[in-house]
Amino acid sequence: MNPPVPWSELHRALTDHAPEDRRADGRPTDVPANANGGDSPAWSRTRRPYEPGAARATGAVPYAELHCHSSFSFLDGASHPEELVEEAARSGLEALALTDHDGLYGVVRFAEAARTVGLPTVFGAELSLSLPGNQAGEPDPLGTHLLVLARDPQGYAGLSRAISSAQLAGGEKGRPVYDRSHLAEAADGRWLVLTGCRKGAVPAALAAAGPAAAGRALADLVALFGRANVAVELWDHGDPLDSARNDALAELAGRSNVDVVATNNVHYATPARRPLATALAAVRARRSLDELDPWLPACASAHVRSGVEQARRFRRYPGAVERAAELGLACAFDLRLVAPRLPPFPCPDGLDEMGYLRRLVDEGATRRYGPRHRERVPGAWAQLDHELEVIAGLGFPGYFLVVWDIVRFCRDNDIYCQGRGSAANSAVCYAIGVTNADAVALGLLFERFLSPGRDGPPDIDIDIESARREEAIQYVYRRHGRERAAQVANVITYRARSAIRDVAKALGHSTGQQDAWSKQVDHWGPVRTTAEQLDHDIPPAVLALAAEVEHLPRHLGIHSGGMVICDRPVV
Repeated sequence: MNPPVPWSELHRALTDHAPEDRRADGRPTDVPANANGGDSPAWSRTRRPYEPGAARATGAVPYAELHCHSSFSFLDGASHPEELVEEAARSGLEALALTDHDGLYGVVRFAEAARTVGLPTVFGAELSLSLPGNQAGEPDPLGTHLLVLARDPQGYAGLSRAISSAQLAGGEKGRPVYDRSHLAEAADGRWLVLTGCRKGAVPAALAAAGPAAAGRALADLVALFGRANVAVELWDHGDPLDSARNDALAELAGRSNVDVVATNNVHYATPARRPLATALAAVRARRSLDELDPWLPACASAHVRSGVEQARRFRRYPGAVERAAELGLACAFDLRLVAPRLPPFPCPDGLDEMGYLRRLVDEGATRRYGPRHRERVPGAWAQLDHELEVIAGLGFPGYFLVVWDIVRFCRDNDIYCQGRGSAANSAVCYAIGVTNADAVALGLLFERFLSPGRDGPPDIDIDIESARREEAIQYVYRRHGRERAAQVANVITYRARSAIRDVAKALGHSTGQQDAWSKQVDHWGPVRTTAEQLDHDIPPAVLALAAEVEHLPRHLGIHSGGMVICDRPVV
């Protein structure tokens, strides 16, 4: 006899969640709202669609910020792209450029947010030239900078190609190697090049050797990229020498007949982010804030400014602020990245991809199920015909062939591999050996895996034994070519434990203390969860700064097995 237990109490006992502990979508309240609930054994997080936090205002003075770093400059930018977009919209900017260091990692988030608030976008990067080695741990990294803005999508493609080629040529992470002639070729007249910050060749030559040397450096840029594609950049962060430097740069631009533009060399959205920016700089330099203090900016000035603020600051240089707006709008375009297609799969005997897939399915199904008219599992061949019809209608035969080819390589070389997840719902995947789950005999629903109502290709996960996974990766490179295949990069972001550890180091606490505090962090929750608990002795200053650091990108990693394959060079 069932015990007289109310359903709500039984539900709580079985699930550890009372009905009132669930959200409207039925998921427990302690499951992240942005969890995707996929095939993985644990909840994983996905980035939620951007929701605008500010309406776009109209600026009294036209201005566009052409030099701006986000958190995707990795420890050299203290605001997410969305925060920068919102502040630019609130300040009434005509356009905003994203110019992170040696990469385009933040452009998709930047473009999505800017499109939502109606802010024109400029895409660029600050290139690090002449690096002697990886600059991690340097308080003031070496090398010179070149600030590049793409004038159009073709210019963006050239910039992507130049950065990727330089990263490959460097041979080590954090040390791209740019070739001047290759830069000019990649630019093809479609870049606007600014002289940049104090690390730019022109300002650096001015500070080190005077106006004549700065003039030669500017002439080099003009010769390389063309006079119409070079502009002298002025910025003012309140340093006593900023005015003298800007006077000299403006005079040099006049003599050289190139544009003068004002920027603010932005590294965070608002002045309130300055403490975070300095802490990240300390992490990057592997020093405490006290040790790094001689290299830190004197005040919170590298934030998004309005046209009115910039006009007041640069009134000695008439037109520099307005010219930034004109160039920003001229270079602005909407970046809608379209996924390239898979490379065509080489098929034997003159067959096309669908024909070859049908042959493989016929051969595999005969082994698995028996001949078409004497099948061992009732309905198997009818299900295969249905699935092949859907695959043909959606244009995915090449996708299945690519996956089959990788599995075939592993099986031929005694590398353990197994398809899993929703792909196990497919009789085609079972027939060609991608999975070992008989979807027909088990009565699994194919539409959970693939249907005409779903957008995009199906998701086939292949687990490959870790000790030999590299062999499969190298096979994909050989099969599809080094230029058309690449491993996926992971953006490693701060979680509670790593945030506590890095922030404690920046604030000057010992290594032992960093370790002790990181072990007191709640294993699953954010920093806020730890702060609300009583069983720790982490100082409030560490917790507060760690909460700001949390979820910021820290560095790039490499996915253990994720690869991109496409029909054109990845770069």
